[in-house]
Amino acid sequence: MAVIVSGDAPSAFAAKAATSNIPIVFAIGTDPVKVGLVDRFNRPGGNITGVYHLLTGLASKHLELLHELLPAARTIALFVNPGNPNAHVYVLETRAAADALGLQVEVLTVSTEGDLEPAFRIMVQQRADALLVIADPFFIAWRKQLTALAARCATPAIYPIRYFADVGGLISYGLIWADPNELNQQMWTYVGRILQGTKPADLPIQQSARVELLINLKTAKDLGLTISPSLLARADEVLE
Repeated sequence: MAVIVSGDAPSAFAAKAATSNIPIVFAIGTDPVKVGLVDRFNRPGGNITGVYHLLTGLASKHLELLHELLPAARTIALFVNPGNPNAHVYVLETRAAADALGLQVEVLTVSTEGDLEPAFRIMVQQRADALLVIADPFFIAWRKQLTALAARCATPAIYPIRYFADVGGLISYGLIWADPNELNQQMWTYVGRILQGTKPADLPIQQSARVELLINLKTAKDLGLTISPSLLARADEVLE
């Protein structure tokens, strides 16, 4: 029996559209129920199952952290990749969270390397007080360029995963990647069970929801920001 393995939402959707017979196992950061990939978490149905790692659904927490760090901030730039099938969900979540805090969100689309510098120029022209970057494979791949441009523009930014803080990002809040292979291991465990005869419909979607907060104190000092003792105390790790 063959099994299709998918490491991102677009390829999972493509596989689902291509076949209703061959089992599909995914590991993605998009809520598979919200975007219509599966019907439910406990019994996904059909020929597809997998692992959902929590990279979305954190907009409220991201904005709360920015608001705590920059209480005078009023305008937040939001970088999204329009090619991400979950982008519209994150935009809606972010706008709702911003409304609750009395903040304004300016959405800027970035999908190629050539979009990065123009997006930062627009952000500066719009006088954004801070930047929020959504979870997306493109942004993760270009994290060094993103954090360098944020530093050049002297813009405080919050990111969805620790990889950004590790290369100079101010704050990251998101999924713990203590073992970079953990999600793949979970996915391949499901592949093994399917090859042994288990139906995908009988395998519940696994969820990884352990999150961590990292603060890059050196970047904060470079930006002239003072991190409150209470925020530092809540950080899982402070980089100096």
